[in-house]
Amino acid sequence: MTRRRPTRTHRLPRFAALLALVAIAACDRDPVLIDDDDDPIELPRTPVTLAVRGQGVFAGRYTAEVAARDHWVYTTTWGFRTATGNALAIWDAAGAAPVLRDTIIVDGATTLGDVQISDDGTLLVVATERAGGSIVIFDRTVPDSLVQLTRYSTAATTAGVHTVKLGRVNGRHYAFLCIDPASNEPAQLVIVDITDPRAPAEVLVRRMGNPFVHDVFVRDGLLFTALWDDGLTLWDIGGGGKGGSPADPVQIGNVRTVNGNVHNVWWFHDPTNGSKRWVFVGEEGPGAVGGTSSGDIHVVDASDLADLREVAFFTVPGAGTHNFVMDEPGGILFAAYYNGGVRALDVRGDLSQCEAAARASDGRCNLGLAGRVVANALANLTVSIWGVARVGNVLYASDMLSGVFKLDATPLAR
Repeated sequence: MTRRRPTRTHRLPRFAALLALVAIAACDRDPVLIDDDDDPIELPRTPVTLAVRGQGVFAGRYTAEVAARDHWVYTTTWGFRTATGNALAIWDAAGAAPVLRDTIIVDGATTLGDVQISDDGTLLVVATERAGGSIVIFDRTVPDSLVQLTRYSTAATTAGVHTVKLGRVNGRHYAFLCIDPASNEPAQLVIVDITDPRAPAEVLVRRMGNPFVHDVFVRDGLLFTALWDDGLTLWDIGGGGKGGSPADPVQIGNVRTVNGNVHNVWWFHDPTNGSKRWVFVGEEGPGAVGGTSSGDIHVVDASDLADLREVAFFTVPGAGTHNFVMDEPGGILFAAYYNGGVRALDVRGDLSQCEAAARASDGRCNLGLAGRVVANALANLTVSIWGVARVGNVLYASDMLSGVFKLDATPLAR
């Protein structure tokens, strides 16, 4: 691992306006929805545009994932541009524009995937691809001066770690690694105990996914796996009452969402009413960096964990979703939409219920036509937004083409 101190350049880098709310805009009244407690939710007639507070520019490489805590922001890099995507950027976003404080070059990596901050803020974990795949675990006691604790790699990870997520189960800390398929090996999930981050211990290697196990979501002793064409699968790993554990997950349910390509997951816990009904599933379709993208957000009803059902979706014509993050107290889902910028959806209430005009022929509710879009950002710029991270009323959006944007989400504060 080597470090490069920052050089700074500034550039404000187009795209289409929202089409999804044409039907709503023609109405004489604002849409009114009902939440799970039968209380009305008033939504704005027209989505607001989140203002750009500032931009941190990172040239030479494609920027990938973003993670943030307090005013510190971390972005990874992907593929090859004019340089290999093996750089981790550290940004100080205390001011209007993120300022690059340091760059860490991960030797031997050709792409860095996920970057994750532990729930207590003490660790930062980065996934590396391709051959020689690994996770790099850093001590983040000093947020702008990371200290590498270990670089974990085994025969099970060597094809490349595409994503990594962190989670705690029964008092222990785990990293969930989604491994790329190789010429002679299918995709597989690897679970590593990182309770002692200096001495990670492999507890599970299991083949799954068709052709990928792309990402996971971990909460309450349950594991949701995004298995591409095999759909979304739910496992008991210590909280599902089926006797499962991280070392021996037990399957509870599965759903194959429309169009497949199950890419990422978020299980929404609404602190205002205790609802845990909705699971949001990202679909990644074909696209080209800096140009086209495709894929919808699918809403799965998890009222019965053994009988998961898709009930709604959100689509943006000409653009496709990638990663997303939730403001759970506010009930807002923020989604990266590549060339479509960022979209924000109000996801409180019963997402399976909508007026006939907003219901697709297969019975699913179209959240755009149901008036669920409350904000957008960066839709008028030439961007390719990979991911989003939220800290309070600030939203960070990583742009493959230029670096990271700092957006003002105050208009959506409840």
